[in-house]
Amino acid sequence: MNRITKITVLLILSLFCAVASAQTYRQVNDISYTQKSDAYSLERLKLDVYHPEGVTDCPVIVWFHGGGLEAGNKEIPTPLKEKGLVVVGVNYRLLPRVTVKETLDDAAEAVAWVFRHIAEYGGDTRKIVVTGHSAGGYISLMLCLDKSWLAAYSVNADDMMMYAPFSGQAITHFNVRKMQGIPPLQATIDEYAPLYWVRGDCPPMVLICGDRELELYGRYDENQYLARMMKLAGHQQTYLYEIDGHGHNGMILPGFHILETHLKQMLGQPVMP
Repeated sequence: MNRITKITVLLILSLFCAVASAQTYRQVNDISYTQKSDAYSLERLKLDVYHPEGVTDCPVIVWFHGGGLEAGNKEIPTPLKEKGLVVVGVNYRLLPRVTVKETLDDAAEAVAWVFRHIAEYGGDTRKIVVTGHSAGGYISLMLCLDKSWLAAYSVNADDMMMYAPFSGQAITHFNVRKMQGIPPLQATIDEYAPLYWVRGDCPPMVLICGDRELELYGRYDENQYLARMMKLAGHQQTYLYEIDGHGHNGMILPGFHILETHLKQMLGQPVMP
């Protein structure tokens, strides 16, 4: 476990790919990624791609938004801009209009789209990081640990470079439990819980949470248990961070520094303290 007492947000440009100092960036919005044909899917299942122009082989961040699986919209987080990264912000269908099974299928379809198309935007499919905050963190954990979601689209979950959920739920998501008639403080672990799928052979996993006393519904404690179980299962590249003094939403900004640090380490680039 790592406890973060001081977070320095880097304001310098991080050159993850061959990016000139005067590099220009472009954002392409509302790209449909689905083969589904119902009206809600056609309305909702879109993504945005933010990318540097005229370069190749850039790392790719797939970002799933938060909102308790019931709300929220795709976004390109500002701290990820102008860093030599290709960033994909994804929408997915929301509870209770659909089931969590359909939501996770949407997320898997979006990642499959990234594998097929991101080279067109300068991204490298060998350097894909799947991440997101809260509900988005939960989604990234499920895609990582239960390989069946991505396998349905002929993608191997282990082909990602890294998974880095921000405050993701490790037990069954509380709004999934709500649809099951279970109150938010009654913890359950079923097939829709990342903890159900603990395995020792997945890519590196970076678990980032806020202060355990300020986080939502014991979110840090869930991630601490997940980290312990992953290591017991033989996974040596599970990393757990608790950002002291920051709650569920306050942890997002310093969380990007942790994400960037791990990404640089994996790419063999210098890391500034």
